[in-house]
Amino acid sequence: MIDPIAKVLGTWSQELNCWSILLRIVLSFILSAIIGYERASKRHSAGLRTFIVISLATTVTMLLDMYLTQYRKADSFLLSCSAIIGVAVISVRSLLFSSRNQIKGLTTAAGLWACGIIGLTAGAGFYTVTLIAFSALLCCLLWFPATERYLKNRSNHFEVHLELKNSSYLQNFVSTIRRLGLKIDDIEKNPAYTNSGLSVYSIAISISSQELKKYKTHEEIIEALRSLDYIYHIEEMLW
Repeated sequence: MIDPIAKVLGTWSQELNCWSILLRIVLSFILSAIIGYERASKRHSAGLRTFIVISLATTVTMLLDMYLTQYRKADSFLLSCSAIIGVAVISVRSLLFSSRNQIKGLTTAAGLWACGIIGLTAGAGFYTVTLIAFSALLCCLLWFPATERYLKNRSNHFEVHLELKNSSYLQNFVSTIRRLGLKIDDIEKNPAYTNSGLSVYSIAISISSQELKKYKTHEEIIEALRSLDYIYHIEEMLW
């Protein structure tokens, strides 16, 4: 199968030569820079340089594999496989766990891995696949967060980070939750705040009241709980 864009550009873009290699590296650089800029603009752990380096590394690795396969009679793409495994390891290491038991950087880690694969397709000369995959990834990063927040805010299950002025108020909080038509699924004390003078918990909550399911969002429920005198701080935990 001939790549549609390569067919338009000409046979030179499908071969391994100076111009096709330059085209693939430049394409990889530009696309990864756009994705990296999107992540950096939102202050994520991996930004512009990280995405560019990952994409360029996988692109060059694919080019090297293709060279070895065509001109050195290698029978597998071991370097490309190793490169994408390496990207996966880097992506996992970019995950952070905050003191509130929240996972930070999950989307960025997945984005790095996806960007590495896009780098491989660019290096292989699959220009159409590269552009389609890039467009899909960029749409996910730019447009889906608002939709995701809306769906989470309408879910019947959510978790909160709760800071009480004293541990003796926990029973009061549980009673209030039940009166509101909510159900506590799990309570976990957060040891990171042991010496802070506060009693801090991660609490999983389900909305059991049909009235709340129809008319109340997580934000509205949390805002109502925030008015309680014995609560120092409360917020939803976003994963």
